[in-house]
Amino acid sequence: MTTLVTGATGFVGSAVARVLAARGHALRLMTRATSDRRNLAGLDAEIVVGDLTDPASLARAVAGCRTLFHVAADYRLWVPDPREMLRANVDGSVAILRAAAAAGVERAVYTSSVAALGQIGDGTPADETTPAQEEDFVGIYKRSKYLAENAVRALARDEGVPVVIVNPAAPVGPRDVKPTPTGKMILDAAAGRMPAYIETGLNLVHVDDVAEGHVLALERGRIGERYILGGENLSLRDILYLVSDVAGSRKPLLRLPEAVVWPIATVMEGLARTTGIPPLMTRDHLKMARKKMFYTSAKAEAELGYHARPVREAVEDAVAWFRAEGKLKGGPASAPPPARGTPPAGRPDAPQARG
Repeated sequence: MTTLVTGATGFVGSAVARVLAARGHALRLMTRATSDRRNLAGLDAEIVVGDLTDPASLARAVAGCRTLFHVAADYRLWVPDPREMLRANVDGSVAILRAAAAAGVERAVYTSSVAALGQIGDGTPADETTPAQEEDFVGIYKRSKYLAENAVRALARDEGVPVVIVNPAAPVGPRDVKPTPTGKMILDAAAGRMPAYIETGLNLVHVDDVAEGHVLALERGRIGERYILGGENLSLRDILYLVSDVAGSRKPLLRLPEAVVWPIATVMEGLARTTGIPPLMTRDHLKMARKKMFYTSAKAEAELGYHARPVREAVEDAVAWFRAEGKLKGGPASAPPPARGTPPAGRPDAPQARG
């Protein structure tokens, strides 16, 4: 059984590929020609070059595959040209799922995000049924994921494309090469570079639990349904204190009101438009922080058998990996933790651990 994974060089995609390899899938991994392939090290897989904006490359990638995991996405909270993100996240998702259906793929899993869901915002966890409209979404990334998920659900409903949708929360853990915006927050906090913060809330989850949830969605998910793959809901203050505790770094001392940071974000955006360098803070960041991004994974737990380990383990694995990669000084460097479900070296028949 050949399984195609898009975005396999990325943070979540590489974790998904490793869980699939442990389950015996024959892997085909789609990567762009310019992608950093460090996360593919040690994977026995066929590599194909493709791009979400190149329909011909997508048809070649899915040819002969039985299953598809479409994990690839443009995940940035600021882009100089929003149309570029819409082409990749919305048009590219539709294109590859249509190509998969035309190629006879029996089942697909599409990686959406909790960013595509409605929010309650007052600390009450949202679920898959929380209502949302396009105007509710702040920032081009959230809007692109909302539009993409709507398009994918329409493919399942109107064209019979056999796709299951998963909505990961904010993943943390090993192999966050870029790093992602959440990973950068973990790294900066671990390095003591966050003396102040703005209060908000996030749902953090170990990236390997998210990967396991993807495979459970393939095996047990209902076509056209979506499943939140989350972990623990925590205030940003509690997250930063947890990271500082794990890393032995300085805790942030100052909580900043939005009004103080707003003019700074405005200046940073202006500099970004001039230089092309992504800003550390934008006005969209501040707008998003007004609502606590809390979610429940009860549906995935009930229907898929999904389970997330304590978030402290996710932070510990992330910090250990950043140290092993030389991105974080201080503390003992150690080998990065193995992916969940990956047998230890020399024991290909080792049972899969469930943390």
